[in-house]
Amino acid sequence: MMGKYCALRAGLLCLGVASLGLALSGCGGGSHTTTSSSLPPIQQQAGQLPASSDPSGQFQTFSTTGTVNFNNEFFQSLGSNGRKCVSCHQPGEGWSVTPPGIQARFNNTSGTDPIFTPNDGSTCPTDDVSTVAARQTAYALLLSKGLIRIARPIPGGAEFTLTGVSDPYNCTTSTALAMFRRPLPSTNLKFENTIMWDSREDVAQLIFDDLKSQAKNATLGHAQSATVPTDAQLTSIVNFETALFNAQTVDNAAGSLTAQGGRGGPQILSQQPFTPGANSVFAPGFNPNVFDLYTAWESLSGTDNVTQARLSIARGEKLFNTKLINIDSVRGLNDVLNQVIVAGTCSTCHSTPNVGNSSTNQSMDIGTANANRRTPDLPLYTLTCTNNSIFQVDDPGLALTTGKCNDIAKLKIPVLRDLAPRAPYFHDGQATTLMDVVDFYNNRFQIGLTSQEKTDLVNFLNSL
Repeated sequence: MMGKYCALRAGLLCLGVASLGLALSGCGGGSHTTTSSSLPPIQQQAGQLPASSDPSGQFQTFSTTGTVNFNNEFFQSLGSNGRKCVSCHQPGEGWSVTPPGIQARFNNTSGTDPIFTPNDGSTCPTDDVSTVAARQTAYALLLSKGLIRIARPIPGGAEFTLTGVSDPYNCTTSTALAMFRRPLPSTNLKFENTIMWDSREDVAQLIFDDLKSQAKNATLGHAQSATVPTDAQLTSIVNFETALFNAQTVDNAAGSLTAQGGRGGPQILSQQPFTPGANSVFAPGFNPNVFDLYTAWESLSGTDNVTQARLSIARGEKLFNTKLINIDSVRGLNDVLNQVIVAGTCSTCHSTPNVGNSSTNQSMDIGTANANRRTPDLPLYTLTCTNNSIFQVDDPGLALTTGKCNDIAKLKIPVLRDLAPRAPYFHDGQATTLMDVVDFYNNRFQIGLTSQEKTDLVNFLNSL
């Protein structure tokens, strides 16, 4: 793909493609160069964007339509504040956003890029954004962790009440709890069962309709549109999104992830079969060997650095599938299976074959929203249930959709493919790196991973 697509007014995507490079402007400012001169080029395929660089290598976007159409409504301003879908879903940042990319946009526009909008980009809608210094403070969570503020009420008739608030921004009311969340990627949507961290867009059996609802509500809310997008506009956006697949293609140490039988990359991912609910741990026939992308690398021999890196990735994949984890106190898993301890693996919850999200729409509470994980820059809510149980969380999660006490702090299990370009991790960006993610699970479930096992798991996760 050659050429240049550049919008002149702030807020539009600016693309410049030259040789192997693709520069992506963050909606009116800040470019993200997508190649690394130290890495070998990837042969360009139809429907595939040039390689983008991330900390561990390169990733690519592939569209099953044969082209990535930058004239799609996904890249158009349909609201009143200059926001577009691409504002929070950047192609060069894994179709999400990252703190470095957001900071670049701030620097290039003095904090006036459309992503910096007080209705949900600042810590509170009433924040002072009149000066550059004020905007730096107001958008602190967006700049440091890539967090968007989501305000939701406690549903009527809920089984719990709000009995305590510690909000550093004094922005929470009884009718609008403020949660700060990472934008989920708008790619690899073929494998989704539920939309949004709290499943609030699950309005229909068909994921296509759920995505249309999400696009409509994002246009009305995030983009502050005064009018509802047309059905044709929403359908066009969802058709664009559901054709996109993202995956890592090159690893800095292991090289091409399709060499010697490796099956990385977005084109192979796009061909992965998927049936909602298939390979569920809650149903007979569950297979814990969820990933088999790099089984061909398990038998490689050689002492060179590339072979050793490939062997590490293969070991990490095997650990993901087979390393025993005594899973306890996970609501949405232990209680559903009626087992105090579930003898499982990483793939027990990340069960979709070669994708790694939940193969059902089951949300779970693994403890990431609990008070002991909360940082002082996030609110903390005390929720008291009708049965007198008390929860302290930075995000009530699914409970704000269902009103059920048992759903407090349950969150969506996201797709694991193409993790490398979209740090930080978890719903609130609390894990800066994938090693932080591995350390969280190792400590939470007392897995006893060795240093080498941690490294192998991180190398595998980076290869996705």
